[in-house]
Amino acid sequence: MTIEVIPAIDLIGGRCVRLSQGKYDSRKVYSEQPLEVAKAFEAHGVRRLHVVDLDGAASHHIVNHRTLEQLATQTSLAIDFGGGIKTDDDLRIAFECGAQMVTGGSIAVKDPDTFCRWIQTYGPGRIILGADVKDGRIAVNGWQEESACELFSFLGYYQDKGITQAICTDIGRDGMLQGPALELYRDILQHHPTLRLVASGGVGSMDDVRALQEAHVPAVIIGKAFYEGRITWHDLEQLACASQV
Repeated sequence: MTIEVIPAIDLIGGRCVRLSQGKYDSRKVYSEQPLEVAKAFEAHGVRRLHVVDLDGAASHHIVNHRTLEQLATQTSLAIDFGGGIKTDDDLRIAFECGAQMVTGGSIAVKDPDTFCRWIQTYGPGRIILGADVKDGRIAVNGWQEESACELFSFLGYYQDKGITQAICTDIGRDGMLQGPALELYRDILQHHPTLRLVASGGVGSMDDVRALQEAHVPAVIIGKAFYEGRITWHDLEQLACASQV
């Protein structure tokens, strides 16, 4: 099985940015036009896009929904969207603006009843669990706050509730380009072998992508490695072709 590579667009003020370790003061703007970035991904064979509303994550409600709507209506990309999805209204807005899937992290920690209701209402094909981890525990609210939830019990609880897909970000590695948390992902797959795990954080090269594939990780999100030119358009095309065979 070829690993699925999912490019990320992180949004602040409607612009395409990247952070390091989730720190907002580390932001670097890569494009003023996220739609043009998304169209370029589509033109190079990408089918799925990971979009994060960083303003929403910090504000505790959806903010960049108009940009989401642009991306969804002017490309054919399947968009999974997260950041600031805390209420039924936030979820409704995200779906109405064209998200095919929504990722919930903080809501899954702080309001599990609501999150479980979303899983039951929309199905596990549309609701993704966000498991952003720091020192083995789940972090919330744009990674600014560490919860008491332990990673493996958190994943197990929501698998029992029907979740089939989780995006797991190792916060300490995110944006650092120093390699993904391979041991962490191996442990997750050992404990939760039926989970469709999407790795996130630390990828700095194609060698890192290949290492994740060898570890049988089903999918990986790439961000800074692409924007900094360490993973090229040609690499994306090759990966997109391989994953669609």
